[in-house]
Order: sequence, then C-alpha cells, then structure tokens
Amino acid sequence: MGKKRALISVSNKEGIVEFAKELVELGFEIVSTGGTKNALKEGGVPVIGISDVTGFPEILEGRVKTLHPKIHGGLLAKYDDPSHQAQLAENEIEQIELVCVNLYPFKETISKPGVTAEDAIENIDIGGPAMLRASAKNHQYITVLVDPADYPQVIEEYKNQNETTMETRRRLAAKVFRHTAAYDALIAEYMTELAGEEQPEKMTVTYELKQSLRYGENPHQKAAFYQKPLGSAFSVAAAEQLHGKELSYNNINDANAALQIVKEFSEPAAVAVKHMNPCGVGAGKDIFDAFGKAFEADPVSIFGGIIALNREVDGESARKLYEIFLEIIIAPSFSDEALEILTAKKNLRLLKVSFDGEASKENTLSSIEGGLLVQEQDAYGFDDAEISVPTKREPTEAEWEALKLGWKVVKHVKSNAIVVADKDMTLGIGAGQMNRVGAAKIALEQAGAKADGAALASDAFFPMDDTVEAAAKAGITAIIQPGGSVRDADSIKKADEYGIAMVFTGVRHFRH
Repeated sequence: MGKKRALISVSNKEGIVEFAKELVELGFEIVSTGGTKNALKEGGVPVIGISDVTGFPEILEGRVKTLHPKIHGGLLAKYDDPSHQAQLAENEIEQIELVCVNLYPFKETISKPGVTAEDAIENIDIGGPAMLRASAKNHQYITVLVDPADYPQVIEEYKNQNETTMETRRRLAAKVFRHTAAYDALIAEYMTELAGEEQPEKMTVTYELKQSLRYGENPHQKAAFYQKPLGSAFSVAAAEQLHGKELSYNNINDANAALQIVKEFSEPAAVAVKHMNPCGVGAGKDIFDAFGKAFEADPVSIFGGIIALNREVDGESARKLYEIFLEIIIAPSFSDEALEILTAKKNLRLLKVSFDGEASKENTLSSIEGGLLVQEQDAYGFDDAEISVPTKREPTEAEWEALKLGWKVVKHVKSNAIVVADKDMTLGIGAGQMNRVGAAKIALEQAGAKADGAALASDAFFPMDDTVEAAAKAGITAIIQPGGSVRDADSIKKADEYGIAMVFTGVRHFRH
C-alpha cells in the first residue's frame, strides 16, 4: 500500500503546518485541497493536490473536489476485508489512514452584519461533512480530527506505537459527529428562519460548552452551562466575568432572572433577585438612588442575592453595594473606582453585560421528561396593552406611574403573583402561591403601612372580589390586572365601593 496517507483540508489553519510536518516525519504523505494545500506548501510541507489523486479537476468554483471514489473509497474501505482490499487494488485507490478536516465558516459568515442569503448558502460545506462522516463511520481504521486541540495526542500516540488507540479513534469520531450535527443544526435554523417556518416538523438545536459546573441545583446533581452559538449578546451567557469565584447553576438562573427584569426599564433601575423571584426593584434619578430603593424594598431578602443594574456602577454605588453580602452584581460597566472597591471582596462575582444589543428574539425552551416545550418570549409590555379603566375613578398621574412599575415587575414573578408598588419601587411581592388572594396577602403584609396609597399589580385576572377586598383594607388605591374573568363585575363593583381605580390590560403574564 506504500506510505501512510493523511488527507488535510481545514478552514481553521491554527497549528496545521506544524501538525503536517510531524505527520511527514512519521512517514505520512499529505493530500490536500485549495487554501490548505497552499498554506502547507508555503510552510515547507510536501503535499499532493487532490486532483492528482482523483485524476479529475476541481470544478464548479471548488464546489466539487473531494466527492470522488478515489477519496471516499480510501475512507470507507475496511482494512481487514479481503474483498474491500481487492477492490481498492483493482481501482488503484490508496487507503487513507488519517483525516484532518474542518468546515466552511458558516457560523462566522452568518454572524456578519448584512450578510446575504447567497453568501450564507455559499458557505454551506458539502464535501467536508461527507469526508468527516465517512471517516468517523470507519473509525475502526481511520483517525479523524476536527479540532486543533487534539493534534498533540494523535502525534504522541503515533510516535509511541505507530498508530492511535481504538479508544482515541472512537472519542474523536464522536467529536466529529457532534461537530457535523452542530454545523447542520445551525444551517437548519438559518434556513428555517429564511423560509419563515415557525413550527417546523423537526427542531434541532445546538449549544457549545461554556462551563462545567461543580454541581446543579443541589450538590448531588451534575450540571454544565452551555451557550447558544450566535445567541443574544444581552445575556448572562455572553457576560464577561470581571471578578469573583466560579458561577454556580443557581447563580446563573438567578442572574438570568435579574437581567430579564432590569431590561424592562429605560430609566436607571436596580433589581434584586432571590430564587428567581425579585425581592426588591427600584427606579431613580441615578443608579445609586435606584439601588437604595431596591434595598429599601426588602433589606432582609436581598442578603445573599443577585443585583442587576442598568447603568454603570460608580464609586458611590460600589461603596453602598460593598456593605451588603451579595452573590453577583450585573451591570453594563464598572468604573475603575468601583472595581477597586468591589474586587476587595474575593468571592463577589462581577458580570459585565452588553446593554446595547437589540432585544432578544430567541424562543424559550423548557425541558420536560421525554420532550421540550418551545414558546416565544413574553415580550408583551405596557405599551402593547389595550388599556381600559372599568371603574368609576381613573388613576391619578402618580398612580399610573406606580401601576406601570408594578406591571413591569409582576410579569417576572412566579404565578400566582401580586406586586405592590409606588412610582419608584416595589413595596411587597407575593410569588408562587396556589391562590391569588394568598399571594396578595403576602405582598400586602410585606408592604405594611406603605401599602396605603400604593398600587397593586396582578399577573392574571381576579376570579372573585376577595383580592380587591384585601387590597382596599390595606389602603391600596389603584389596581392593574388583565381582566377577563366571568366575575369581573364583582371586582369592579368592589373597587368602586372603596374608590379604587382599576385598570384592565387584556393580557396575563403567567410564569411557571
């Protein structure tokens, strides 16, 4: 059979010349294509062109070059099958022992601003995946690589035993199939969006490992953090960690919840989260003022919480934040003074998140055993609502501001959810209760005397008038809720009895 043969064709040229030189020293002859062949030649590596192997020119602007029996016969033949070996000899096909291929940069292409469909489609690789899949299928005999990180181990094994181990070949083959599956998943997603398909008959998603986690929700559960390729820049997944210990599973969930809430605000705002529910939200003239109100909203629950801020953290704010035990602070930036203050806390995690990007259009995915639920994000805001006032009294200007703040927050509270708020901050939050009046009682009790003259927001309609009754007795003067109950008239009547202004939005915000 002559020398051992390696086929190399890569878009990622990292370390490829050095790797090829090592292979040549180990007795390999190198077959290559296009830009890779030129790079290897320039690096002083002896190389055979693909056309010299196939006896057929590269055609159609390089679209067809490796799709040939002289290549795929060499990739798919079984070494220990006499009939396969006879057919190779009869057709003058050389066996290929090592394949190093990665694919046209489709992800990089579609990430470019203004990319056209034509450019994207031209960067869909055909020959590369075919070679990789053939080689990975035949991994009993062939070593196949897609990642420069694997070059050193392969070279070491060849140097030590003149071949790679079956364990290594199988690991690399599995990596190849993950690589091609992820590549195809990105293409499928792009083409599905291009075709305007909203609920395709099959959905394939791909994510890239961002971080192995020490454990999941509890120490006995294994966990990892994966990031969506080309996912939203306005996300915890894309955040830059400036300081602090490694994020945990629960940290990531809570940080995501905090970020989603603070996104609702254009004015300076601060959000404190515990166990994926807000415990305090404040808005103010600047971020110091906003955080002061978020802290005042619930100075007990904020202990050990996650804080999201939508303005740069300055020195004054950092000194206030430093006084409290916090797990994470999320912000678009931190001043040098703020970093100097906050990094004095060894374990405090500081996350820098881009607030400049567009609102994410990614669907939300929820796993259930044996399946996956997919839905649009709940991007419905106050300005989208069909506002009506069914009560005799309309809200005052201050009440409108309080209702809007409560409505922004209640959307992110676990159902059944009630939020009591004034125009600047939350005063009480009732989350995740089995009945609505129970959630109201928790929120009103937390608000205490501050509920007098405040607004109450509900994530869903009132099935009866007991929530209005409880709100009125606590001093609430304005309520915002979806409306739509068959007993809306009872709630309206009760509100009118107490002089409460009630607003219907026509939309609910269940959050499970």
